[in-house]
Amino acid sequence: MQIEPFIASLCDRVVQYIQAADAPGKVVTDVPHETRKRSADLRLPVEGRGTEAVLDDIDDYLRACVKTNRAEFMNPLWGGLNLAGFAGEIIASLTNTSMYTYELAPLATLIEQAILRRMAEIVGFPDGAGTLTTGGSSGNMHGMLCARQAMNPAATTHGVDGRALVVLVSSESHYSVLMAGGVIGIGHRNVVRVACDADGRMDPDALSDAIHRAREQGRSPFCVVSTAGTTVRGAFDPLREIGAIAARENLWHHVDAAWGGSAMFSKTHRTLMDGVETADSVCWDAHKMMGLPLICSAFMTRDADVLARVCAHGDAAHYLFHEDTRDIDPGRYSLQCGRRNDALKLWLAWRECGDDGWAEMVDRYVALANYLEQGVAAHADLELLSARSWTNVCFRYSPEDADVDLNVLNSAVRQRIMRNGEFMVSRSNIGDDVILRPVISNPKVSKATIDGLIAEVVRVGADIVADLPSAGRYAIARRSA
Repeated sequence: MQIEPFIASLCDRVVQYIQAADAPGKVVTDVPHETRKRSADLRLPVEGRGTEAVLDDIDDYLRACVKTNRAEFMNPLWGGLNLAGFAGEIIASLTNTSMYTYELAPLATLIEQAILRRMAEIVGFPDGAGTLTTGGSSGNMHGMLCARQAMNPAATTHGVDGRALVVLVSSESHYSVLMAGGVIGIGHRNVVRVACDADGRMDPDALSDAIHRAREQGRSPFCVVSTAGTTVRGAFDPLREIGAIAARENLWHHVDAAWGGSAMFSKTHRTLMDGVETADSVCWDAHKMMGLPLICSAFMTRDADVLARVCAHGDAAHYLFHEDTRDIDPGRYSLQCGRRNDALKLWLAWRECGDDGWAEMVDRYVALANYLEQGVAAHADLELLSARSWTNVCFRYSPEDADVDLNVLNSAVRQRIMRNGEFMVSRSNIGDDVILRPVISNPKVSKATIDGLIAEVVRVGADIVADLPSAGRYAIARRSA
């Protein structure tokens, strides 16, 4: 392979891809998976095809991929492109190190420690410890493992009988808590969902009742998982009240701040995280609102010794870990052995913008979400379905004079928007109601983008309703009582 021509050609494609996000175009081209499977050449050849084929394959991939760097991409809790983070991703892949020892990753380990120390300070854990993980799901599992370890210090060595152990979560928590329940050996049935208030926040009184009810049944609650920024509504559980209950009942309090943790940068919106400093552990995804390339996620705990004991399996790796670097090797606080350098991209991005830059970003996103909320509220054919505290906006198309099933209608609206490819937003549920849920977490989103989204939803919805009398092919009809 000739290095310079290949890298030059690759860089040309990268620049073209980035610049295309500012030109008219689609977020995605709608092609059914059966058609794409037939048309895409996915074969793995016996004889290699050479570097030109690599560039051709990259071209095919870029044409087909979802353009997550476009302003109209408002589907998941992340989006856009952070160039400093992208540079860090390139250099991390170029240097191809692993993050278990200082010996192998000398500056990278110090960078990771500096990041975790600063994030822990922001949370309120000045003497805590942490690790970068594979995402908020892993962070929630780390929190529950630490809770199990604190409850039973012999858990990692002797194991536990988890059939009576109980974790309590909000009824609108992330599904990863169920995953973690299976992994740590308590099972899905012992992940108890606690009722929320009308705005999707865990009800502290319902939490107290659930704890007492579990104990009356002979079960053993040991952990409460709060959510700071729920997936659908962006709701923040009352962390201080929940933390007080957890302390009173001698339970570990883990906060899933994967989505909402960035509120802590903002002087205006930091109050959403009030009480996080009383928690025992926190996870926080920098690849969500902070916009770092996937994956970049931190787990932090107030008690460094608990995390060290959870990860004490590393003591057996005499070929990696040595006593003279015990205090510096990140692998002592990680469940993983081989682990890529996700710290570099966050460090470079943070050095570029500083705390003030992150704060400005948060405030701008919340202001744009407020603009979208106001636009929905002002339109006669749109209906807000939930109060908003973060950048999730939950609404539906609800025409005043159409006799239709709104759930089927809004499912059809979202399906057609996806087919059009001009915007990408999530479809979800609040209770029994189907909603559209755009999220503002993309630096390219502007008021013009939001105006375009509202216009698209209204236009598509009106077109579908207009087709009903003559065609009926969308099977939208009000269910009989």
